[in-house]
Amino acid sequence: MPRSVNAVASRARRKKILKQAKGFYGKRKNVYTVAKNVLEKGLQYKYVGRKLKKREYRSLWIARINAAVRPEGLSYSVFMHKLSQANITLNRKVLADLAMNEPEAFKAIVAKVK
Repeated sequence: MPRSVNAVASRARRKKILKQAKGFYGKRKNVYTVAKNVLEKGLQYKYVGRKLKKREYRSLWIARINAAVRPEGLSYSVFMHKLSQANITLNRKVLADLAMNEPEAFKAIVAKVK
């Protein structure tokens, strides 16, 4: 009895990996074993990068809020504490956007909090 192999599925699996590796440099794009290893590592970095992006944006928002409240005589931590005491539930993203694009509205919030 002849040996049975599922060449269709194997080829499809390899093609899928090589298609994802399109644009890589050298053997990384056309040698299956190399492409598979590089792609696995790339997908790991991609996953981690999505988590890091959230952290980086949060720190950017905090820096922007801090820069906006310093001229008003407050620090970031004091401002956030007073916000929570005043039951103002605006998140950092919105506050940073207001500080950058609507400084008058942000100053009104700071005045209400003081």
